[in-house]
Amino acid sequence: MSSTKQRRTFRYWLIQIVQMVLIVTVISIVMDWYRTKDIPKQEAPPLSSVLSDGEYFDAIAQSHEQPVVVYFWATWCPACKFVSPSVSWLSDDYALVGVSGSSGPNERVAQFMRAKEYRFENINDPSSDIMREWKISVTPTIYILRNGEVTSITTGITTPIGILARIWLAR
Repeated sequence: MSSTKQRRTFRYWLIQIVQMVLIVTVISIVMDWYRTKDIPKQEAPPLSSVLSDGEYFDAIAQSHEQPVVVYFWATWCPACKFVSPSVSWLSDDYALVGVSGSSGPNERVAQFMRAKEYRFENINDPSSDIMREWKISVTPTIYILRNGEVTSITTGITTPIGILARIWLAR
């Protein structure tokens, strides 16, 4: 009888976990929709800069070759502390650039990134001009670009699997 009770307990908890995952997923989708409803999902605004490695990066041009992840974040953002390590990990294999808004001068942001061991290339946006142009109101926000167009937008905490899924869907 105890093994039957164990199976019921396991099944009960499995159902509870699946239900919670579904509820969180639906809430996340609704929140993404609400936070990004005013963001244009067609052509992406221009985004280009000389990066820390001295290379010129043009997100729109790069998106014609492969999907590009544009990660809007800030050094002071609590949710970014959870997302930035995932973004850093993904930057090893995917075209990705960060845009740090209202995070101080270039050296402060570079020092912060070194301390956290973030490996992604970053464009510092101390006055948040780029963020305003892209209509960013929440950090973190992740755009996926393909062929110069926005294919996906997500805000708040997301997982590496969530970002990967959006990249793969953009292909």
